[in-house]
Amino acid sequence: MGMSAEEEDSSSPKDEEWPEVEKAEKLARGAALKWASGVFYHPDKLEGLGHYWRRETQRNNSIQSRLKSTVQSYLEGVSAGLEQLCMATDEVQSVCQDLGTVQWNLLGSAECFQNLEQLRAVVTDHVQLGLVVQSLPQLVSVHELLSQTLHLLHDQHLLEAHAGLMVLERLRDNTLSQLHHSDLLNAQDLDIVESYFSGLQKVNEELTRQLWNIIGRSMKLVHEDPALFVSAVRIIEREENIDALFLDTRSHHFLPPGRPKSWRQKFYQVLQETITVAHFQASHADMKGPGMARHLAALQSNILAELCVVKDLMVQCCPVHYNIVNVCTIMYHQGLSSHLQDILSWDLDKQEIFIVLDWVLHVYHSPEMMSHPDLLPEVDVSTLGPLVPPEVVDHMERKYVVKVRMLNENIRVASLITDSLQQKVYTMAMDELETFLARLREALVEYGKEHQRDRAKPKYYVPYLLAVLNNNMVLSSSICSLHPNGDLLSEPREIPTSLKAALDRTQKKACQLLLEELLVDLQPLYMQLPSRKWLSGSQLVNSTCEVIDKYVRDFARVRKPIFKLLLSESEHLVMSQYLRALMQKKLVCKSEEERSQFSHRLLQDATQLGDLFHSLGLDKSEQTIEVIVALQELIRLKDPALLSLEVLGFVTKYPDISDEHVSALLDLRGDVSKEVRNMVMEMMAQNPQALPENYQPIFSNILVPGPELPFCLRKGKCA
Repeated sequence: MGMSAEEEDSSSPKDEEWPEVEKAEKLARGAALKWASGVFYHPDKLEGLGHYWRRETQRNNSIQSRLKSTVQSYLEGVSAGLEQLCMATDEVQSVCQDLGTVQWNLLGSAECFQNLEQLRAVVTDHVQLGLVVQSLPQLVSVHELLSQTLHLLHDQHLLEAHAGLMVLERLRDNTLSQLHHSDLLNAQDLDIVESYFSGLQKVNEELTRQLWNIIGRSMKLVHEDPALFVSAVRIIEREENIDALFLDTRSHHFLPPGRPKSWRQKFYQVLQETITVAHFQASHADMKGPGMARHLAALQSNILAELCVVKDLMVQCCPVHYNIVNVCTIMYHQGLSSHLQDILSWDLDKQEIFIVLDWVLHVYHSPEMMSHPDLLPEVDVSTLGPLVPPEVVDHMERKYVVKVRMLNENIRVASLITDSLQQKVYTMAMDELETFLARLREALVEYGKEHQRDRAKPKYYVPYLLAVLNNNMVLSSSICSLHPNGDLLSEPREIPTSLKAALDRTQKKACQLLLEELLVDLQPLYMQLPSRKWLSGSQLVNSTCEVIDKYVRDFARVRKPIFKLLLSESEHLVMSQYLRALMQKKLVCKSEEERSQFSHRLLQDATQLGDLFHSLGLDKSEQTIEVIVALQELIRLKDPALLSLEVLGFVTKYPDISDEHVSALLDLRGDVSKEVRNMVMEMMAQNPQALPENYQPIFSNILVPGPELPFCLRKGKCA
């Protein structure tokens, strides 16, 4: 069933032209061979061979018929396409001839188009006239609107005046925009429009003058007239929205004169300038003597007060996105940083250097200023970096050390002549320092007396005393290096005994004045103790804790050894005054219930005071407040017969207590009979207590009030 060589040769050109035909023929031959092999393997199927031949013949005839029909249809389509191409060719030739004719006519009419320029000028004038006619009703009222707007500004009706200004600007901008988009705007037209609206410049200047004047007085206005400040902020926001509209290049290609105004940015600028002028303009001449301390104290007070105004009042008058609290905090911080660096660049003496560095490193971040409870948590300067760069602080510290060594240099210079001269200069310096300290202590005494006469003077009484303590300590450490055989870098030398005593007396006097100041503020509170009001609540001890906390936080400005001394002495003062007030016997218990209430109040007060001093840095083991806890056990005891044993334990723990102290404390119970009292006194007489070594006195400095004398008639016997 294979093909002959002639058949293969005759099919070769067709196969090369139609490779798909060759593939189809191969598939057909393969299928035929497969079918034939099946028939020959099964002889029983040879009977159906004639039927298969007829069926395949019919199929081939059907295929050939369809192929002829398809080819005929294709040939008819090709014939129609050729006819259409012939017609299109004729039409293209006709169009080319017509275009040639048109081109010839246009070349002959070039002179006619030049006459259209006059028509274009007429059209331009017509469009401009139409624009003017459309805007004529509004344009006629421009001068009247300008007059009304200026009148509203003079009466400080800012919102209404700004509304009028926006109407006028919108009319001007629409006129210019129409000319711009019609490509008709030229320099002459622009001059005409700007000349007609020239009054807008005056309105704008007057409005901005009033706005920045209001912003400059914002700290005062948010107190007195917040509506005026809010009006100014609303106007600024209106202008910001208009700026944003014109700056949106997706929808506008025309920017009117004076845009963008950027008034919000100007708002922040005016606020910054106001703060700078108000606080950071002092000169060195204004700060001579105590002027530096006064200036820094004023900065502390004013900045704290103004930030409280911003946090509590101004924030309610500004949009949230102004972030006004954070912005103002940054303004104060940066302005103050620049101002302090200017101050540190001056030729400061050692006292001024010390005051500034102490203020920068301790006061600024303290609860008395930027960490004040009234500012937290909204105000946080911890993220703004140091107030003064560390390298500037280091430079000033080195400068301070150089200044305190001037006396040292004189002693070193004397050694160039003879050692004996050096020793004499040293001795003279020590004598002069001792004399100076004596005069300083006398001045402190007068200083304290003057303050007692009028506590409002001097204004910075406590800060001055704290500065004296710090300076006294610095002087003490500096004296060690003045010894002829000593140096700042060598081991410290011993201070002469008399000079050391003078330093101690100065320190004790300053500490005494500070504690007396604390006592003056505590006495009105202790006058109410004990009382029924005191028994009923914790308000009295709460007020006491507030006073203590305020003073101790001031004491924290001194160096650590002195601060620890002041803290310990303050705690001892509070304890002794508390006991002294109890011994006044203003309140005597009348029942077991009152004794229980009395002891409970003592325990609560002792716990609260002890916790306060512990939080301030005084360990529980160093406190004397525990005596109040022991006292409440005496009051709480229900059986008076056991008082002798309880008192014995109390006396053993506090051996400096006297019979008078015990008797006064027993009187508070109100149920101690004469027999029990005598038994307690006998027990104390039989068990005298010796004071242990290093015992801290508790009762030795507490005077027991004497008994009230009975009332006697003149020339009569007392009852």
